Amino acid sequence: MKKISLSNISKLYEVISREYDLYAPIKKAGKVNFAKWTDGEEVVFNAQTVRSPKDMFFPQTMDLYSLKMQGKTVEVIDDRSETAPFVVFGVKPCDCKSFEVLDRVFLAEPVDTYYQNRREAGIIVGLGCSAPSESCMCASFGVDNTEPVADVKSYIVDGEMYLDAITDKGEKLLSLIAGLLVDADSTKVDEQKAKTKEINKKLPLQNLDMTRFTADNLNEIFNEEEWEGLSEACLACGTCTYVCPTCQCYDIRDFKTNDGVKRFRCWDSCMYSDFTKMSAGQPRNTQMQRFRQRFMHKLVYFPANNDGMYSCVGCGRCATKCPISMNIAKVIKKLGGKHND
Repeated sequence: MKKISLSNISKLYEVISREYDLYAPIKKAGKVNFAKWTDGEEVVFNAQTVRSPKDMFFPQTMDLYSLKMQGKTVEVIDDRSETAPFVVFGVKPCDCKSFEVLDRVFLAEPVDTYYQNRREAGIIVGLGCSAPSESCMCASFGVDNTEPVADVKSYIVDGEMYLDAITDKGEKLLSLIAGLLVDADSTKVDEQKAKTKEINKKLPLQNLDMTRFTADNLNEIFNEEEWEGLSEACLACGTCTYVCPTCQCYDIRDFKTNDGVKRFRCWDSCMYSDFTKMSAGQPRNTQMQRFRQRFMHKLVYFPANNDGMYSCVGCGRCATKCPISMNIAKVIKKLGGKHND
């Protein structure tokens, strides 16, 4: 394990940015989001970003290819350029876990090569939590917020950052900044982990009852009458899906230009009335059905097909950003305890 004083952290950013595009949680206009680091930017580690670092690997919009037509001839042009290596710095453990969920979707056959290229190019520096918020519910979904699963895991203790490489990509990154680092033992880090775990025990959403959300109970949960009441106030604004680190729905659209057609993809939301709309109509006609689909996918459908892995990492963004204060924890509390022996 290595460490560096936070007073020298800007030098670390500078060295990394010479070799890689560096993305970090940067504060602008009072909000913290992952953005490309440049000298003078304010990097903030003690606040959750509004949006997750999912954007680095699955951007909100992305050009797929172009079509150029000459008479009856159509030329298909791959618009991609080679993805340059980049570093995403300061990723919380819940967001680190979200990449595992996305990998299950985009790296399964047939592999999404757009996502794959970015995953191979990206180096993730995870950051262990020391002050989890009351909206944090990661433990309920099997995430240890003291152990970020990343290429490099890091911790901030007493004005110093501790770093430990986990993968070959992580070793390469630490070798680049080796001149700024000194050897360190894990004593202070272990003490901080223990303190964080004590804080976790006091958080209101850390022990949600998940036992009922299994494939065996799929039909029973699907037909619960409580869905009507839970969804009644939903505005279908899509905020929950856009801040969620694991939502992966997208739409593919064409845009006509003076030089042909651009095909691109953009994030979509199962909460929208036109989501997956077909010529025969919308398969989920009511907001209750769309609301139910979102949470059934997170809690039942996805884990049933992915070895029990939930499509939620408990980051709590939906709890803090929903304008009507609806979130996955309320759904779990309402449905999770029913009919349990």
